[in-house]
Amino acid sequence: MKKLAAITLGILAVSALTAADRHVGPRTPDGDAGPARFVAPLLAGFDREKAMEHIVFADQFYREPGNDGFEAVVDRVLATLREIGFGEKEHLALEVVETRETPGWSPVRATLSLLSDDGTSTPLLAFGPGDDRNRTMLPTGVQSGTAEGEVVFVLEDVKPGTILVTGSPPGSVGRQAAGAGAVAVLSARISDYNRDPSGAERHLDAILYGRVGRENDLLVGQISLRVHDRIRTLAKEGKVRLRFEAETKQTPRKLRTVVATILGRAEPDRVVAIAGHIQEPGAVDNASGVGGLLEAACTLARAIDEGTISRPRRSISFVWGNEMEQSRVFLEHTKRTVIAGISADMIGASREQTGAWPLLERDPDPGAKTLLPPDEHTPWGAGQVRDGMIRPNGLSLVSRLALRDVARAVGGWETREHPWEGGSDHDIFLDRGIPAVLLWCFTDFAYHTSLDRLEHVDPEVTRRLATVIVATALSITDPVEKDLERYREAIALDRELRVGAAQEAENPDLAKEWESWYAGVEAWLVENLGGEKGK
Repeated sequence: MKKLAAITLGILAVSALTAADRHVGPRTPDGDAGPARFVAPLLAGFDREKAMEHIVFADQFYREPGNDGFEAVVDRVLATLREIGFGEKEHLALEVVETRETPGWSPVRATLSLLSDDGTSTPLLAFGPGDDRNRTMLPTGVQSGTAEGEVVFVLEDVKPGTILVTGSPPGSVGRQAAGAGAVAVLSARISDYNRDPSGAERHLDAILYGRVGRENDLLVGQISLRVHDRIRTLAKEGKVRLRFEAETKQTPRKLRTVVATILGRAEPDRVVAIAGHIQEPGAVDNASGVGGLLEAACTLARAIDEGTISRPRRSISFVWGNEMEQSRVFLEHTKRTVIAGISADMIGASREQTGAWPLLERDPDPGAKTLLPPDEHTPWGAGQVRDGMIRPNGLSLVSRLALRDVARAVGGWETREHPWEGGSDHDIFLDRGIPAVLLWCFTDFAYHTSLDRLEHVDPEVTRRLATVIVATALSITDPVEKDLERYREAIALDRELRVGAAQEAENPDLAKEWESWYAGVEAWLVENLGGEKGK
């Protein structure tokens, strides 16, 4: 019975015009209200080439808070925003918030070499100026140094002067290895979701992006599974000696957070915030979020100036900085009432290259506690739902409609959604009781590895998800009366799916939770998005 119910609910969950235009989630009503009012001008105005120029620029750098690359991207964001009028036009505000001092850490170069008895060396892995494909060899925080020694593979074999090559996280073994006299730890590991879905085994060359502490001055590096296997194969033939050389730099600076605000025409002190973090060394994560959000902000500013989109009733703030910290900085410094938050994280992954789906991560709702079809968690895994986290609101519903409105506008687009899992800027807003969602792409097998580079970015996916994000923000900041009719239709379809699933699962308590949720969603929509008459 439950298997049959799951199949039935799966059919109900797919809203489809064609096989290529479906959303795995509740069905959505057609119409020209809500996000649909904004999709066409946003798509038409978004310059994919300009967005890719920003993404290409950011991808040059291993971006850590306050380092040279981070600062270069901040400067580019500011220059681009000023060109469009932010900071000069009365309705386009621009702020740079300086907070704590950062180390400004950057990797410069690293080399791992095999040493022969005659003193010659054979490079196994390297990066440096001009060739940074392996730049995640150096975890954030590692200091410059050179280590040379015989290889061991388990903690029990560590002796003074040895190098531990391990499949464990360096943080879990580093202190013990240093205490036993190791001069370096080299870690080769990836997550299950990093395995190449194409079967081509590209993941064997992936080098994980990570961070380490600085205790004991132990030199730590990350290596690929392929290099790890080669070292082990050589060790079967006899002792192996390695030399690991690392060069890093630090330039302490104040952390900068950029906030560009389109001021509302009637309620400027109520604002929706959209955060796209600069920090991290990947092209999808998160050069795509930086460049996509930057072009989206410029698209909206141009559309308002040209009259294709009206200046919204409430304000929209675009935020760039250090992941999560940027949202805390924004919330601590803004004088406005933040009514919703949206995280633009990993919004440009090519599904062909990475296997990643365009996703909506919903606010915490009853599905985050009790999973029923058609919901599935991503390989990231379920988040821990704490007391008080489930607060009914309509942000997820509006975002879902925006996904489907973009799909219809482009002639078909497969998208998905999942319950709240956490792990990006939306959590900072949720912790303050502010409705928040994440728009992203996953499962990206190159996530947090050296393989996350430009060939994995799809400019059209970036354009579409950036449009979804801004159309959602505009729906919240410039509601009109007719929007509510469509939202109520969407609530009815949602309720049919979720309550029906709970009843089929013979879980009456969950059915009541969903009924209560949707009553709260409607109340939130009426209170916040009642809108103005007309349009």
